[in-house]
Amino acid sequence: MTDLLKKGVYVETTFNDVTSLTYVTGIHAVVEIGQIVLTPPVIEDMQVITEATYLDGHHFDVMSEQSISFGSNSIEVNNPRHEFAGHSKVNIEDHIIPR
Repeated sequence: MTDLLKKGVYVETTFNDVTSLTYVTGIHAVVEIGQIVLTPPVIEDMQVITEATYLDGHHFDVMSEQSISFGSNSIEVNNPRHEFAGHSKVNIEDHIIPR
C-alpha cells in the first residue's frame, strides 16, 4: 500500500476521526490480487506431493486513466485471471508492490 500511496493511486483522507484510503482522480479501481501461482501444487490421494510456487511480491491490478510507472516492478500479463467489467483484458496491467 505504501507504494500505491507514493505513486498517487491512493490518498489518505480523514472524516469524523476515521482515516481511510481513497482513489485519486483518474483511478477507477484497485484489485488486490495477492500472490500469483507460478506452478500449482501436485496433490495425490488428498496429500500434497509438491508445494505450489509463487511469483515474488504482492500483486495489485490498477485501472487508471493515466499512466503510472512501476518501473522494474511492472509485469506483463499474458494469462489474466480477471478483468474489469466492460473493459478489454488488453488494457489491464498487474503490478508488483514489494513488501
